[in-house]
Amino acid sequence: MAIADDLKKTLTDPTPLYFAAGTADLAVQQAKKVPGLIEQLRAEAPARIEAVKNTDPKAVQEKAKGKAKEAQEAVTATVAEVLGAIDAKKIGETAQDLALRGVGVAAEYAVKAKEAYDKVAEHGEQTVRAWRGEVSEEIVDIAVVVEPEAAEPVAQEPVAEPAPKKAPARKATAKKAAAESADQS
Repeated sequence: MAIADDLKKTLTDPTPLYFAAGTADLAVQQAKKVPGLIEQLRAEAPARIEAVKNTDPKAVQEKAKGKAKEAQEAVTATVAEVLGAIDAKKIGETAQDLALRGVGVAAEYAVKAKEAYDKVAEHGEQTVRAWRGEVSEEIVDIAVVVEPEAAEPVAQEPVAEPAPKKAPARKATAKKAAAESADQS
C-alpha cells in the first residue's frame, strides 16, 4: 500500500509542472534580452575585427610558446614534488581526506540544486497564477486579517424586495421634470 501512496503523491505533486512553467518563463525573459545583445555585438564587431587584423601572428605565437613553457615547468615541478613526497601511509590518508571532501562537496551541491529547483518551482507557480489571473495567496491572507468578517460569509435571512412602483407614477414624475425644465427656460 505504501508504494501506491507514494505513486499517488508523486503523480499529484504539481511542483515539477511548476518547475517547467518557471523554466519556460525564465527562458522567455532571457530570450527578450537577445535582440539587445545582438545589437551590442553588431556595434562592437568592427572594432574587434580590426583588432584581430592588426595583431601580429608572430607575437601571438611567441606569447603562446611562453605560456606553454611556463605550464610545462609548473607540471614538472608538481610531479617531482608529488613523487618525492610519496609515502604509503600518507597516500592512504590523502585518499581518505579527498573522499570525505568529495562527499561534502556533493552534499553541498545537492542542497544548492534543491534550493534552485524550489526557487524555480516557486517562480513557476507565480507564473501559472499570473497566466490564470488568480490573486496571490499573500493578498488573500492580508484581506482576511484586515477584514475578517468579510472572509467568513454570514448567513443572512432573505430580505423581501419592495414592490415595484406603478407605471403611472413614473409618468407623473416625468411630467413634473419636464414642467420644471420649461419653467427654468
